[in-house]
Amino acid sequence: MESQKKYPPKFSFEFFPPKTDEGADKLRVVRDELGKLKPEYFSVTFGAGGSTQQGTFDTVVEIQQAGFNAAPHLSCVGSTRANVRELLLRYKASGIGRIVALRGDMPSGMQEAGEFRHANELVEFIRHETGDHFHIEVAAYPEIHPQARDAETDLLNFKRKIEAGASSALTQYFYNPDAYFRFIDDCEQRGIDLPITPGIMPITNYKQLARFSDMCGAEIPRWIRKRLEGYADDKAAIKSFGEEVVTDLCHQLLEAGAPGIHFYTMNQTGPSLALWKNLGL
Repeated sequence: MESQKKYPPKFSFEFFPPKTDEGADKLRVVRDELGKLKPEYFSVTFGAGGSTQQGTFDTVVEIQQAGFNAAPHLSCVGSTRANVRELLLRYKASGIGRIVALRGDMPSGMQEAGEFRHANELVEFIRHETGDHFHIEVAAYPEIHPQARDAETDLLNFKRKIEAGASSALTQYFYNPDAYFRFIDDCEQRGIDLPITPGIMPITNYKQLARFSDMCGAEIPRWIRKRLEGYADDKAAIKSFGEEVVTDLCHQLLEAGAPGIHFYTMNQTGPSLALWKNLGL
């Protein structure tokens, strides 16, 4: 963890593009509320399963116009060089200076990956097309990408993204701090030296979290799972326990020198705000 201590902590929040006018109104309130905390930036995911980037574009531009830094997620699976080039030019023209570059999921019914097969190819393309204009975030997987053959292969894939020109990384969420510490040590041994910010998912809905975690390969430690299962439908108990567990996780990460925290908000203010206050940020 030594190399991570030299980066002053920065904090950011992630949203997903709203699907309805009501969702968009709600997100504006959440954005303005969390904006008071002066985060480094807000990131915006793209539609699930590689669907349209337009919702991401509109949301990002609106956040930027409201006076905050915004970073779109840019997925390359199923994309062509031409449409990624066009998007990069549109983001550049809109004053966007940061991008989260990801491989993304294959859209349902699609057999071929398109012109880009891996995230490192997308990072390389962004650098080739736009030079140093964008700060490029890439994804890191302390508990190993669910589709990786093994831990070593996953680390090599991560290193390729760094060598292609990534500026920093955001991790998949996790609840086991040792997985993150180990990942950082493994990166240091391979000469990977850039900020790797832990992604943090508040715990508010156990069933939804369990479903998410199974899909993306994030492990919920058995003791946490058992406690949450024991609370059944007691929402208040789940919320209280979840807040305690995640606050403790964030404390451990920041005290060990993590370069900040990236909060997965699920377009809600309360859970991230509670963690922020508990941490005295």
